[in-house]
Amino acid sequence: MSTTDLKVRAKDLNISVRQSNGKGMPLLLLHGSGACKEVFRPQFESHLGDIYQLTAIDLPGHGRSDDAAQPEHTYTVGGLAAVVEAVCTELGLVRPVVFGWSLGGHIAIEMAHRSELAGLVLTGTPPIGRGPLAGLRGFTPRWDMLLVSREVFSRRDAERYMRLCFGDHGSAELLAAIERSDGRLRTQFLRSLLRGDGVDQMREVQSNPVPLAMINGGEDPVVRRSYIESLHYANLWRSTCQIVEHAGHAPFWEQPAAFNRILHAFLKDMAVAPFADSHRKLRRA
Repeated sequence: MSTTDLKVRAKDLNISVRQSNGKGMPLLLLHGSGACKEVFRPQFESHLGDIYQLTAIDLPGHGRSDDAAQPEHTYTVGGLAAVVEAVCTELGLVRPVVFGWSLGGHIAIEMAHRSELAGLVLTGTPPIGRGPLAGLRGFTPRWDMLLVSREVFSRRDAERYMRLCFGDHGSAELLAAIERSDGRLRTQFLRSLLRGDGVDQMREVQSNPVPLAMINGGEDPVVRRSYIESLHYANLWRSTCQIVEHAGHAPFWEQPAAFNRILHAFLKDMAVAPFADSHRKLRRA
């Protein structure tokens, strides 16, 4: 499997992009806070990269992409969604499936409200309602969660954050990505999310007919599983939330073979014409 790395100009930012050379349905991958596009290496190196056109980007303030000149605007839910949408336009990605992990999942839900998607995959992302209290319902309370509100990380903070996100599967590369990330995004995005910027995410998944796959680690220390499984979804794939056993917040990294099997099954279903046609009819209705 071969890949292409390039830079795209979007919303006055240079955004780093990696694409596989697969010719099938486009799959856009959005990483979480403190990560980078390399976190999706297990997907690019699998058969998925040969079959589908995988596109992963470094979000603003991460990896090899630019930091925001106006973080109070760019690092909001809507601001980040606008950057990703601009990247899609520049790359000619039409009706992609969007896979969002953690922070990337919140961006993906906002995109589902604003754009026409072929499908949506959420991992480590509870679709929360508006306001701080509604937001807290989706997350498991623990001391390390306070790190998402801290702009400056010490080395110990970065190591704790890596363990929260990746459990025992951290690496020097992942730690370097966390330390490189723009800490202003953590504080700005959290404020944006908790004050209810953008769409009401809980209502969005309850009303939007875009096919949705919820794939979470069975031992996710961040997301409250009971909350994820209690929501009513407008079009939940296979009518149930998918669980990857023996995995935490990043099952696509921790248990890639099991995760990729589920993701591939979803993508194959999205490529079936009758299913896609019924989705379009639901949207028109």
